Amino acid sequence: MPESENEKKPSSGGRGKLIIWVIVALIVIGGAGAGVYYYVSSKTVYIDLSQIQAPLINLSPTNSGVLQALYVNPGDTVTANEPVALVGNEVVESQTAGEIVTTDNNIGQFMNTLTGQGTVATMIDPTQLRVVGNLDENKGLSNIQVGDSATFTVDAFGGQTFKGVVDEVAPSSEQSDVVFNISNERPTNQFAVYVRFDPTQYPQLKNGMSARIWVYTQ
Repeated sequence: MPESENEKKPSSGGRGKLIIWVIVALIVIGGAGAGVYYYVSSKTVYIDLSQIQAPLINLSPTNSGVLQALYVNPGDTVTANEPVALVGNEVVESQTAGEIVTTDNNIGQFMNTLTGQGTVATMIDPTQLRVVGNLDENKGLSNIQVGDSATFTVDAFGGQTFKGVVDEVAPSSEQSDVVFNISNERPTNQFAVYVRFDPTQYPQLKNGMSARIWVYTQ
């Protein structure tokens, strides 16, 4: 015996309930996703103005004298205690292994160490490279702690992501001079945030490269 039309087709009431349940499920999933996104966003501090840096090491003679010769050029790799210049009768040597960043090529110039004008070259220790970001004090600075995990990108390498850890937050702002004005708008100071990474894991990263940092606060 053939089935009736009612037996062949689901009722409109059943279809309506199914649609309602689908809509409710989508709302719940969307709400959960938005909640996760909001939670992650609230725990992330973004630092745009960042750069890969290492502390500069100034190489100077002990005594003042005339710069007689220079043995290195910017970009050269040196070993510890390697001669870099001759000032008077004194050989100026590197303090540690590293990379020469700048040199004073003015052969014949008088290098006066008493006035702080005796630097013949500057160098860095590549093992001390860190990502340094300048963050406005009102954009999550108070949430960042030493030990927070971080990721960063480098302009020279597109979307590649690198990993690091916050190892220092500057105790004072970049702007040390106090400025008074009649404006009601208070100035916003920036603080340096330092992210340590393993240079041996990322040998392609060089001193001076521009970067962006994401810090994941606890």
